[in-house]
Amino acid sequence: MSGIYIHIPFCRQACYYCDFHFSVSWKRKDDFVQALLKEIELQKNFLANEKISSVYFGGGTPSILSADELKKILFTLSKYHSIADDAEMTLEANPDDLTKEKIKDIGETGINRLSIGIQSFSDEDLKFMNRVHDSKQAIESVKSAQDAGFRNITIDLIYGTPTLADEQWVKNLEQAFALDVPHLSCYALTVETQTALAQFIKKGKVAPVDEAKAAAQFEILMKRSSQKGFEQYEVSNFAKAQMYSRHNSSYWRNEKYLGLGPSAHSYNGVSRQWNVANNHLYIEAINKGSVPFEEEILTAVQKYNEYVLTSLRTRWGCDVMKIKNEFGEKFGEYFSKTADDFIRQQWMENRDRVYVLTHKGKFFADRISSDLFYSED
Repeated sequence: MSGIYIHIPFCRQACYYCDFHFSVSWKRKDDFVQALLKEIELQKNFLANEKISSVYFGGGTPSILSADELKKILFTLSKYHSIADDAEMTLEANPDDLTKEKIKDIGETGINRLSIGIQSFSDEDLKFMNRVHDSKQAIESVKSAQDAGFRNITIDLIYGTPTLADEQWVKNLEQAFALDVPHLSCYALTVETQTALAQFIKKGKVAPVDEAKAAAQFEILMKRSSQKGFEQYEVSNFAKAQMYSRHNSSYWRNEKYLGLGPSAHSYNGVSRQWNVANNHLYIEAINKGSVPFEEEILTAVQKYNEYVLTSLRTRWGCDVMKIKNEFGEKFGEYFSKTADDFIRQQWMENRDRVYVLTHKGKFFADRISSDLFYSED
């Protein structure tokens, strides 16, 4: 089964750390929605009639869309795709958008899962990140969604920020647990080159990210979440039993997906393509009947490297037999040989030819993956 990702490229204001494609000008929002509906039609054959198990509205801030706009998009998807009756339908939402009335309207669209971008329950931290909402709105948004009948809720949290002490990070986690949400996505603050945060650090206005502090807070996260019955099924994702994100799991399991909207990526097992990251160019091209994307046909090396990168971050790990069967014997031998060093360091375990990260290894997931990559040279 496959998934569909829809990128909504608008926000109320720019978070200092974010490098996703978005605009704070909503002048062409209506034009964008019409173009998106057209792109759904233009891309109807990309997934070759596969059953759709998940639809994910990301951004940007998808919760700025009205219920009518969401209904139009979902209706158009259903015209051109076979969507499973039990499909996971996720909407990313900011707490400041989630009024009781808005939540009720969302619940009537077919959306059955909310991903709420809380980031922190500390007002000081939220101000540092330039978030629109405050901690009170964060708590109220989750409670209001639950009162409206939403049970499948995930919240995002960020750790490692200069304003976040270990004690406050513990409080953030305890607040999340107290809200009884079944899924958490927790990310270390990263400094992307083109962001306001990068410029603040460069100019000395903000202290650089403290990697030791982030590692300590990651340790707290793993320990506390485990104690509360959460499974760390991916390095940054924690869920109660049977509450994994179906959509994100499809990425990590190398399943096919269609990306719609400016900057969205698509993958069909053979090639990868990505739409232009420009709202104006996207709208104009779609209005002329063409999807503005670039494409690459994936080599065996690229497929192997991507499998290593995504699967090693999960509890399911890297299967050497899958590597040999799908990418070639040489890749399996290279992986096993290189992985032996990490096993000796106790960063990985070999469980009947399936390699998984240890607790210690999760701190070095990106480094381990890059060392396991196979070079084209």
